Amino acid sequence: MKRLVAIFLCILFPVTAFAGDTSFKIAYDGGSIAGLKAGTDMKLFIDGNQIRIMSGKNEVAVIPAAAVTEISYGQDVHRRVGAAIGLAVFSLGLGALLALSKSKKHFVGLTWDDAGKKGGIAFQADKNDYRGLLAGLEGITGKKAVDSDALTVKN
Repeated sequence: MKRLVAIFLCILFPVTAFAGDTSFKIAYDGGSIAGLKAGTDMKLFIDGNQIRIMSGKNEVAVIPAAAVTEISYGQDVHRRVGAAIGLAVFSLGLGALLALSKSKKHFVGLTWDDAGKKGGIAFQADKNDYRGLLAGLEGITGKKAVDSDALTVKN
């Protein structure tokens, strides 16, 4: 019985030790937050009833979860042709292989209306945190994320 309790505690402790970390690395792409340039590295925190965005140690936005009106997401996929051309100068075989690989960028957009103060932000999420970030935003806001790629008309 003691062994079973010890195993249970070993499994439970690591899970609870990381339960409080709800931050995600993001890169600002644009929006209504003044004083930020595209490409600025930031962290997004999902708290109990709000979304906080920090740039370094500065809090740049606090968005109440109830104020979020829409969550959108999409992917920018492009071939790494520029990198392949640069590599082809030195090695023909590796450059050709690199040209066939794809690079994905994961973008998330938030819009909000906080008692008449409307705003929006678009940011790039880390590929490893993308799904967790969307799930966290959906969970705290009660809104379903919309796939912006499905809304775009492609010719």
